[in-house]
Amino acid sequence: MIRKQIKFYGRVQGVGFQYKAGYMAEALGLTGFVHNEYDGTVRMEIQGEEDMIDRLIQTLQQDRYIDIQDMDMKKLALDEEERSFRVR
Repeated sequence: MIRKQIKFYGRVQGVGFQYKAGYMAEALGLTGFVHNEYDGTVRMEIQGEEDMIDRLIQTLQQDRYIDIQDMDMKKLALDEEERSFRVR
């Protein structure tokens, strides 16, 4: 189990990014949240198995409307109390 904070750059707002991320996170058993930032980026904190997190990111990158141009990632401490994924 790991937890990452990921900031997505590109065409990531107004293209169903949060909806798709939430749907996929639930399907893959991941927890955390996704949030549109004021600067046009999307911030996500995601927790679960690393291969499932990688699968979620790959799915987002393959979406025809979403255009991820760059990502900043950093590892965070696990949140043992978190039980779901939320769109904020």
